[in-house]
Amino acid sequence: MHRTLDQRLENPMMPAPALQFWLSLSLFPLIALAGWLGGWWLAAVTLYTLGLITVLDSVLEMDTTNADPTVHEQHLFWHKMVTWVWPPMQFVLVFGALWWGVHGTLSSAESIGLMVVTGIATGAIGINFAHELIHQRTRWEPRMGEFLLTMVLYGHFRSEHILIHHRYVATPRDPVTARYNEGFHRFFPRVLYQQVISAWRAEGAMLARRGLPAHHFRNPMYRYAAASLAFLLLAFVVGSWVGIGLFCVQAIVAIVHLEATNYIEHYGLTRRHLGQGKYEHVKPHHSWNSNHRVSNWFLINLQRHSDHHYKPNRRFPLLQARDESEAPQLPFGYPVMTVLATCPPLFRRVMNPRVRAWRRQFYPDIQDWSAYKAASNPVAT
Repeated sequence: MHRTLDQRLENPMMPAPALQFWLSLSLFPLIALAGWLGGWWLAAVTLYTLGLITVLDSVLEMDTTNADPTVHEQHLFWHKMVTWVWPPMQFVLVFGALWWGVHGTLSSAESIGLMVVTGIATGAIGINFAHELIHQRTRWEPRMGEFLLTMVLYGHFRSEHILIHHRYVATPRDPVTARYNEGFHRFFPRVLYQQVISAWRAEGAMLARRGLPAHHFRNPMYRYAAASLAFLLLAFVVGSWVGIGLFCVQAIVAIVHLEATNYIEHYGLTRRHLGQGKYEHVKPHHSWNSNHRVSNWFLINLQRHSDHHYKPNRRFPLLQARDESEAPQLPFGYPVMTVLATCPPLFRRVMNPRVRAWRRQFYPDIQDWSAYKAASNPVAT
């Protein structure tokens, strides 16, 4: 049950109302309308996610309010519900758009455009919701996350993210931590193969502790591959080889969105090396934080990433906003930062001075950062 404004003012430590986080679902009717009308209406999705949300971010003040992180789960039902209703919605969106792209009245270019904007939804919303779901301790929510990830052919993200990224973030052993001065054009192809290798090795190490070989059927990598193949087969049934091609378009766009977000979240940040391959514990200042209000509504507080890595099991409405004394701050929300990431010289011009300021603030004693250059090989578990 939602509280009134007076009740919120009396008890500001309760989570913000769930309704604003349902803003994410607005992409579904917008894409459906754009697909039906075709033409320049397809550009409305980009104008909405990049233009309108960014304008509102710049107009409205930052959201630095924090809920009490010990709030009981019973108060979060409608917050959790938004992540539960999206998986079936995404299934309808992807295969509905695919069917319309193959059998509807759109031109070839419009069909591709429709799957591109569908990929924006499956990447910016679907993978984001999957990220929230795979961190939960129930049995069924992580499987819902897998469902979303395999719909974009990226199921191994679950294993890599949980077993590798959170353990080794901001160290040379994490493939997903973007290195200082590393452009996205170099980061993206590197992480595509390194994540698969590190996920396989991590799951193999888990099986080895149970006395089983890495290729054992219990390795979830097989499950991810089977689910992805099932979606490709369904795409073929819906639209033959053209259907598979269009399905892959949305998957590629979604993966680019995910990895652009990964690139932004830890760019240039490194944990202190303690010697003998050990690093300090993860702290809020090892991730970039953003308190931009509307993009955090749209992305269910993903931009409060500093607190997420500090306390990975917190539900999104309980993530804490961190200020400059605790975590480095992004100058813009993720929509703008994603665009900047596609232009490495501009991205470095914006972010490198902030990385250097972060080093002076949190590690003033470290003068030579060359020892913190990341290894080029994927992590060994």
